[in-house]
Amino acid sequence: MYDRQPQTLDIEKIIHSRAGSKAKYVPQFLIRWFERFVHLDFINGYLKEGYMGVEFCENCLKYLGVEVQVNGLENIPDDGRKYTFVSNHPLGAIDGVTLCGVIGKKYDGHIKCLINDLLMNLNGMVPLGIPVNKLGSQARNLSRLVNEAYESENQMIIFPAGLCSRRIDGEIKDIPWGKSFVKKSRETSRDIIPIHFEGRNSDRFYSVATWCKRLRLKFNFAMMLLPDEMYKSAGKKYTLTIGKPISVSILDNSKNDNEWAQEIRKTVYELK
Repeated sequence: MYDRQPQTLDIEKIIHSRAGSKAKYVPQFLIRWFERFVHLDFINGYLKEGYMGVEFCENCLKYLGVEVQVNGLENIPDDGRKYTFVSNHPLGAIDGVTLCGVIGKKYDGHIKCLINDLLMNLNGMVPLGIPVNKLGSQARNLSRLVNEAYESENQMIIFPAGLCSRRIDGEIKDIPWGKSFVKKSRETSRDIIPIHFEGRNSDRFYSVATWCKRLRLKFNFAMMLLPDEMYKSAGKKYTLTIGKPISVSILDNSKNDNEWAQEIRKTVYELK
């Protein structure tokens, strides 16, 4: 669908674009260490292939040697309607790439997914993503971008937790889901399709996330571990289960939007 766009990721340039004038205080040895930590050579080895959109996602899994068993493909409608696909978010990378690949292939690339704006530095994700940044000017445009996506002919892929799963009461699961997808789906008459992704990150990831919460740190240090978590997923197997559509007509006034969001979250985990 798209012409290839070979790319080489430049971590130093990204740091300078994010930190602005403060970037000069970041020592070179720290930048070089971070490049090794995120396995930049491995990432650039793939980006040089130049895959775009759905092909980027499909071939990313092949590059990593990741195998995903998909159950319930028959539950994805082929009736020309628009849907909101909602999933738990256990991994933070592989799950997003998989959903974009599976659903994007079904709908010939006509999908949009809310993703962290840092991932928009990957050319291959640009055709599929709506960048989410809660800071700066982009935050002011986010509502408009989301509205336009829901009103478009694209299928929506949403991870309502916003963050990838945490260890909660000894279990790996999402934090309570945001309610926006309920409101937007109702407004645009989109039935909701629940998806469960079976997988987990390392114990190190969950420990860092827990300490960040305990120390009330504003910066999400756990997010910085995600490239390494994705690298470590090479050769692993995961399971994706797609449930039957939930009619938007049942999302009535018997529950508020937040209660419906948690109810659908519960439905997702019942797909295990």
